[in-house]
Amino acid sequence: MNCIIIDDEPLAIKVISSHIEHVDGLKLVGEFRSAMDAFSILQSGNVDLMFLDIQMPKVTGIEFLKTLRKRPHVILCTAYRDYALEGFNLDVVDYLVKPIPFERFLQAIGKVYQLMNRTTPVIENNNSESVLDAPAFIYVRSEKEHIKIYLCDIHYIKSIKNHVIIYTENGRIITHKQISEMEQKLPGQHFVRVHRSYLIAIDKVQKFTQTHLTINGEVIPIGRHYKMETISRLQENVI
Repeated sequence: MNCIIIDDEPLAIKVISSHIEHVDGLKLVGEFRSAMDAFSILQSGNVDLMFLDIQMPKVTGIEFLKTLRKRPHVILCTAYRDYALEGFNLDVVDYLVKPIPFERFLQAIGKVYQLMNRTTPVIENNNSESVLDAPAFIYVRSEKEHIKIYLCDIHYIKSIKNHVIIYTENGRIITHKQISEMEQKLPGQHFVRVHRSYLIAIDKVQKFTQTHLTINGEVIPIGRHYKMETISRLQENVI
C-alpha cells in the first residue's frame, strides 16, 4: 500500500514513517506539513492509505477530509481524543492518539487490510455452523447516532438492565440492546459469554483463573453456568 503522512509536527512524521518502514507491504510515498500540500498527490489516485493529523494550521484534518470526494483509507493521528466520534462519522479506518505505540499502529493497519479484503476468513460460531463474510465492524445505535465499532477494538460488553455498555479501544458506548442480541451478532470464534452480564473478546483477556478473568485491568467474574465453556475456550491457547 502506498502511504502518505500529513502532519505539521516533524517528530510525529518521524515516528509514523519509522512504523511504516517496519511493516512489509507499506510504502511511504510522501510526507507533508499541511493538508493542502498533499492535495495534488491525492488527486493522482496513487495513494492507498493516508495518516492524517487533525490540529494543523489553516486547514484542519477534519476540514480537509470533508473536501475530498474521493479519498484513500484514512487513519487519524492526533494528540486529542475529542474528535474520535467526528472522525468515525467521516468513515475513517482508525483513530490513533499520540504518542503512537507500534503495537497500536499494527492494529490499525490490520483494520485497513480487513477493509481491503472486505471479509474475514471463514469462522465457526457457537453452533458449529460456517459463518461467511463475517463483518469487520458493526454499527450500534447510541442516542440518535449509529456508531461504527470495529470488532477487533471491542474489549468486553457489560449488561445493565435493558442496555449494554460496549468497552472499546476508543472508550465506551452505551446502546439499548440485550446482551443476548450482541452475543448472536458477534462471531463465536472471537467472543464468548462468561457471565449473564458479560460478553468478552477472547484475545483481550490478560489473565484468568477458574472464577474470574482480567481485561484492561478490569476484573470480570466467570458465572457458574458459563464456567465450563469459558475455561475451555481460554485453555485452547495455554501452553
